[in-house]
Amino acid sequence: MRTPEDFHWLSRHEPLDDIYCVSFVRGLSPREVLRRFGVDESTLEEVTFDELSVRSAENAEDAAGFVGAVRIGEWTMLVEPGGWRLAVVAELGARVSAGTEAVSVCRHDYAADSFTYLAGGELVTHFDPMAPNARSGGDPDRLVAWMREVGLDPDSDDAAQDDADLTLRIPACFALASRITGLPFTPDLLELRFLGAEPLDQ
Repeated sequence: MRTPEDFHWLSRHEPLDDIYCVSFVRGLSPREVLRRFGVDESTLEEVTFDELSVRSAENAEDAAGFVGAVRIGEWTMLVEPGGWRLAVVAELGARVSAGTEAVSVCRHDYAADSFTYLAGGELVTHFDPMAPNARSGGDPDRLVAWMREVGLDPDSDDAAQDDADLTLRIPACFALASRITGLPFTPDLLELRFLGAEPLDQ
């Protein structure tokens, strides 16, 4: 069972920089996840993670300029370098999660971080890791037991957390995502080849 300590590599190596969204979508191919996300299919190509990051930065406006997806078991991992859309845009989340489920962890250096869990096109649980007591969604308490296990106190807000707690918030969110998906999020996953494309709506 994954713990927040398993995800400290994100802050040590910073491969995703300070703004990103990593999502996991069950049972869909990378091509289908990208289609639902809304990409220019004429730009589809296989890329490395480094190429994905460079393309995203080159094409970015106010969100990821290039997104990538890769199959891991029964899930597809979608990475938005410099992006945030799947975690926070309701219409997009509904479209991607229709008939299945999706979980997103969004890190945003100068806006709000977020954890989002969707199922069947509906928002189940959403919260800012700095204020896990302020949850929204159709079933905001569904993940409460797991939140406690990974150190996201569902009764606390940022005023009640010390600095050490806050540095663990994104690793804790990835540990929570791992409870849902059964997947790790390890550095070697970023060594895989991604199917990438330019979003139609940035």
